[in-house]
Amino acid sequence: MQCGLKDANEIDVFVINNYLQTITSNRLTTKETTVNNTGYKRLSKLALALILTGCAGNPAVKTDAPYANNTAAIPDHAPEYPTQNLGLTGTYANSLAVQNFIRHMVLEHHFSESYLNGLFSKAKRLDYVIRLENPPPYQGPKPDRPKVGGWTRYRQQFITEAHINNGVAFWSNNADAIQKASVTYGVDPEYIVAIIGVETFFGRNIGKTRILDALTTLAFDTQRRAKFFTSELENYLLMTREEGYEPLQPVGSWAGAMGLGQFMPSSFRTLAVDFNNDGHRNLWDQCDAVGSVAHYFSRNGWQRNKPVAEPTKGYGGESTIELSAIKGSEYWRVHPNFKVIKKYNNSDKYAMAVHQLAQAIKQRHL
Repeated sequence: MQCGLKDANEIDVFVINNYLQTITSNRLTTKETTVNNTGYKRLSKLALALILTGCAGNPAVKTDAPYANNTAAIPDHAPEYPTQNLGLTGTYANSLAVQNFIRHMVLEHHFSESYLNGLFSKAKRLDYVIRLENPPPYQGPKPDRPKVGGWTRYRQQFITEAHINNGVAFWSNNADAIQKASVTYGVDPEYIVAIIGVETFFGRNIGKTRILDALTTLAFDTQRRAKFFTSELENYLLMTREEGYEPLQPVGSWAGAMGLGQFMPSSFRTLAVDFNNDGHRNLWDQCDAVGSVAHYFSRNGWQRNKPVAEPTKGYGGESTIELSAIKGSEYWRVHPNFKVIKKYNNSDKYAMAVHQLAQAIKQRHL
């Protein structure tokens, strides 16, 4: 049975609930109260047994992993809020900042305080996340001139035979979804594929850090971008409630990015789409990831069939960028679509890697 579809068990529970409401509202005497309490307890156990029997075997979220090693990353359906009033324990038991955040979520978004206390009691402070967010300052000698070849080294990470071949395979395996996304959102298909390739190697490298731990650590144990990550933590909890995810299950990058397209929670809530129409936005699902990346590009102004960048002989003003290659600087004239890619990651090297991978995959796919 799927939860939400009525069968005999569900009708029984409905009848029992009505009876429970009747006996609890007609407590006229002590004797009646004693009888009713006894009946209430017995029928509560029966109702619980029926509910668990009806819903035990059916997850509410599709759990098809893009690749076998990603199964654990796909979130489960969120549990019911606990009814007991639990205090905050664990790593953040004495954190005033966490207590204030919980109070904000209760007052602003009507979360259960006991639920959030229980959730943050299980959150872990991650030292390696703190180190990555606050790397120690460089103590060595100051170089006389910038090190050359940064673009060449960066490019070698993404413009590889493995990336190109796996990009072609990803395109072939998801041809219908990619074509539909391209037409629906007006985004060239090769750039949808290339973003997923650069971000997660087509779903193979989605990250292994539990998102709740990452965002809690960044929000309350670092200073540089604490305000930003506190907002992302707020969006994450809202996202899990809206989509029915168990907040302790999703994993991703150390910075809290999720799925094949590595969306932060705020981007998930505003730009992720249910592209396979299964009732859930799931960025660990290839189809939803494809549609969501295309939607992201579209909302940021992508122009289909328009140029992204082309090489030029020298610096030509604001529309020209310089990239440091081992054999000398490269100069590229960039167009508005290049700036759209930078909305995903504000780096010229990143946007150029996406552009060149897209072109290489397209050439081999056609």
